[in-house]
Amino acid sequence: MCGIYGILQRSGKRFDPSVIDDMGRAQQHRGPDDSGFYADGALMFGMQRLAIIDVAGGHQPIANEDNTVTAICNGEIYNFRELRRALQAQGHKFSTGSDSEVIVHLYEEHGTDFVRHLSGMFALAVWDSTCKRLLLARDRLGIKPLYIAANSSYLAFSSELKSVLQIPGFERKVDPAALQEYLALGYVPAPLSMLEGIEKLPPGTLLVADQNGITQRQYWQITDADPQQKSLREWTDDIAETLESAVVSQMVSDVPLGAFLSGGIDSSAVVAYMAKNSSIPVKTYSIGFDTGTGGGYYNELPFARQVAERFQTDHHEIVVKPDVTQLLPELLWHMDEPIADAAFITTYLVSKFARQDVTVILSGVGGDELFGGYRRYWSEHLVRSYRRIPSVLRKSVLQPIGRALPSDRHSRWLDWSRLAKGFLAGAEMDSDARYEEFMRVFKSADLERVLDSAASPNSDALRRAFGNAAQGDPLRRLIDVDLMTQLPDDLLMLTDRMSMATSLECRVPLLDDQLLDLANSMPSDLKVRGTKLKYALKQSLRGILPDEIIDRKKRGFGAPIGGWFKNELSGFLDGALSEERVNERGIFDWTEIERIKASHRENREDYTDHLLSLMNFELWSQLYLDGDSQETVSARLAEAQAA
Repeated sequence: MCGIYGILQRSGKRFDPSVIDDMGRAQQHRGPDDSGFYADGALMFGMQRLAIIDVAGGHQPIANEDNTVTAICNGEIYNFRELRRALQAQGHKFSTGSDSEVIVHLYEEHGTDFVRHLSGMFALAVWDSTCKRLLLARDRLGIKPLYIAANSSYLAFSSELKSVLQIPGFERKVDPAALQEYLALGYVPAPLSMLEGIEKLPPGTLLVADQNGITQRQYWQITDADPQQKSLREWTDDIAETLESAVVSQMVSDVPLGAFLSGGIDSSAVVAYMAKNSSIPVKTYSIGFDTGTGGGYYNELPFARQVAERFQTDHHEIVVKPDVTQLLPELLWHMDEPIADAAFITTYLVSKFARQDVTVILSGVGGDELFGGYRRYWSEHLVRSYRRIPSVLRKSVLQPIGRALPSDRHSRWLDWSRLAKGFLAGAEMDSDARYEEFMRVFKSADLERVLDSAASPNSDALRRAFGNAAQGDPLRRLIDVDLMTQLPDDLLMLTDRMSMATSLECRVPLLDDQLLDLANSMPSDLKVRGTKLKYALKQSLRGILPDEIIDRKKRGFGAPIGGWFKNELSGFLDGALSEERVNERGIFDWTEIERIKASHRENREDYTDHLLSLMNFELWSQLYLDGDSQETVSARLAEAQAA
């Protein structure tokens, strides 16, 4: 695990090697244990290492036998032992026990197809000095990040955007298309980044730069395969076996490891299989809320304790209060781009807490996308029932009721009211449009008002994803789109940034390649059966997890920040989105922001995500556009909150 970065000079004056040093220092948190540097003519690249496997001998960059192929890799290659044995049988010589060394020998053996043989989470760079070829690649689902800046003078790459900004002369300007996507979705989807001139390499993509130019191609994509026909028992046995195998393969580490435990089914399953395959108690880490508005509704500590007791883990808990938002400038600096998902706060806090004891953590991220865990997946089932109601009653009675419902997410009743309101808003639409209606933060009309300008009525990222999704099966299409958009560009991005901000490696066994292939071949009605989410996954865990954990209602891994905005953090919000600040920035319409804040505080609409997106964009702008320090932004917010 590490941060990687580099520059391939294409024309003009060569960069001073100190630029690479600056790029490394900007992301030293990703790898405080070691650093490495390599240069060959027009290429310079480097890495910051967090030592996990072969602590003593796994230094990077790493080369083949005759030093003609050199690689750096951020992440872990889980099938490196099998690859190593096969490559040794072909005559390749290894000099370390590092998982990254297989990359250079795979490239020797398979050329540009080498990446298809890798199973793991990774962003990597390979330099072939013989033909002056640079290859960049990212894992199937984008668990590990990679930014790219390419022009006629150079191609730069880095695990974090802030490293690219160390290149002299780079102009910091907001990309208008990225801003619209961010306000629509709450995150910036690949290949965009919030800054013009910098892109994210899409998941499952290989970039090749050589004398012929720069090309990109997808080496993996979600396939529209026909579902396999098996009995429910066969499916549940396969799920259990493959999940356990994934957990075991990701427990390989030469440093201490543990697990996040929310008390939900995904993290609980990971802990169960870790406990089964560990000779010592598994270290588990949970986060909860027992103070502040909405804290009780978000608190999951009792469920986490139940699982911890069941598997006799070495359990640790942290309780969060509203004042954690003073950390936002620091967290947004680490995020590289603004995000409207409160889970980035809780992920950072529990990562920092766990890093006191361990260097590697296993997480349950990905189970909802693979096995059908989101309530939005109910929509097709509910719409069929809804449309049996006569049209005149739907339009004259139910639709007006839906528009009048209160909306909030910090009590069970108001959360269900919010979901019902959202369902009724999209119930007359087709499946694709209904999904976009549900997923959008700012709807098109709201977006036009807040930007005070014309805005795209649709998200280009969602439109592209639906174009590449499976045909014919509505639920499969929604899951495919989630795997192509929200998972890599929201959940995995924040998981990587917030864990690596604390120098903690976070692994996600539910997104193991074998488990992904298995889930991809499952019939949709085994993932969601009526209103029963994760049906097959839950059946596979009967007898392993307590029924109370399997059957409990789902809660997200976020924070009650919408409730805090109404009470404890009202001054904080007003300070970040003051009339003076908004007008100075010159992007948003102050009158519309004032209306949104008032509607949210009065529970007419749940504008948690809208306010979080606007506030985080402003704080990010102060850091990344204005050049203010984290301390300056924090002091400014503290003053506003106190006032």
